[in-house]
Amino acid sequence: MKSGFSEETIVAPATAVGEGGIGIIRLSGTSAELTLQRFFRPSRSVDVFESHQLYHGHLLDSSGSLLDEVLAVVMRAPRSYTGEEIVEVHCHGGPVIIRQIVDLFIDAGLRLARPGEFTLRAFLNGRLDLSRAEAVIDLIRSRSESASQLAVRQLDGALSRIIYDLRERLVENLSLIEAHIDFPDEDISPPALANLCANVKKARDEIDPLLASFDSGRVLREGLNVLILGRPNVGKSSLLNALLGESRAIVTDIPGTTRDTVEESFVISGLPIRLIDTAGVHATSDPIEAEGVRRATEKVKTADLVLLVVDGSQEASPDDFFAFDLVEKDRALLVVNKSDCPAVLDRSRFSGLAATPVSAKNGAGLDLLKDKIASLFSAGGEVSESTMISDRRHREALLRSREALNRFLASVQSAQEPEFLALDLREALHALGEITGETTPDEILDQIFSRFCIGK
Repeated sequence: MKSGFSEETIVAPATAVGEGGIGIIRLSGTSAELTLQRFFRPSRSVDVFESHQLYHGHLLDSSGSLLDEVLAVVMRAPRSYTGEEIVEVHCHGGPVIIRQIVDLFIDAGLRLARPGEFTLRAFLNGRLDLSRAEAVIDLIRSRSESASQLAVRQLDGALSRIIYDLRERLVENLSLIEAHIDFPDEDISPPALANLCANVKKARDEIDPLLASFDSGRVLREGLNVLILGRPNVGKSSLLNALLGESRAIVTDIPGTTRDTVEESFVISGLPIRLIDTAGVHATSDPIEAEGVRRATEKVKTADLVLLVVDGSQEASPDDFFAFDLVEKDRALLVVNKSDCPAVLDRSRFSGLAATPVSAKNGAGLDLLKDKIASLFSAGGEVSESTMISDRRHREALLRSREALNRFLASVQSAQEPEFLALDLREALHALGEITGETTPDEILDQIFSRFCIGK
């Protein structure tokens, strides 16, 4: 991808599809301004468009007929998002007019941009490193204020600065070893070797807190999967509706009403939640219900947290204990529903789970349940000033870099040849470079930028 970068001028809508007050069409490339000049008629005479200044005027089609009253701006390289010449046309936000303007520019010789191609060009032109480019899509897709804050910090370069600093120091250490390889008669003195090991240990130890932050960062970025589990007719769907504050799942007194999973998203204390209601788990001969039970059982394996719902107004049944045996106790809360009724359930039969009494009917205990969910995951609330990682790709690269640094330290202890020491440091540097983009394979770049929408 890097070597085959196209010099074509591209065009795409930069605003979401649908009706709106304003729509923005973005052009990037060497022909952007010339294309604008062909169809844009400013309201006042303009000899040369000044960069980064909005001009009012009218956009005409190829026959000279009026298309729309617009604002246009030219952003000349390198002071633009892509690092190339960019033009933006701000038109009225109807889908028909946006399509007509885009088609006009395509007919004039421009190419429709691929998903993420504007941000890809920003990366290839050195305007953004890869981790900051990835933060763009995370910011667009963030589902909570905390997730947005995390993305903004990464877009501002919080992670990049750490990675560049680590790479710079490791490069200095590698240069000392490579100097010895080039001049083998000059031995590395014991103090120099000890200093080298100290530097590498310090770099390795700085990677550890980044790796430790992944679980919290991932929850902010991807959301928390919270599964509602229990036997039929204990109020699972009622709990889902109560937590959402709306009637999303069908609720009846008939056991087995929910036969498939129902998923909805909401936010608790800045924590994005994907709430999953499941079919009641129990022994059944009904093939449809049995499939629902199988799906619920599979969902337990991937859930970040399971809310095991039991009916506090009844004694526990074998199906309650069947559901209890499915959950991992460190990833589950016991939700004792129907607290508005006389308590009958013996909670001690569910040892190992913190219990929260609630009434899905009148809302009692729901705030306490939400607080418990948020308290289990430290990512809730404001994003701390320390840098978090939230991308699995970054985590895997940091793990490989740390492993290479550990091999380096072990190689020093076993008095390996300098060539092996240099190899370990190169592998650590290569892994870190994948985060910022210096050593990222083209197929990974394809995967990253394919996640973007057209126009970004």
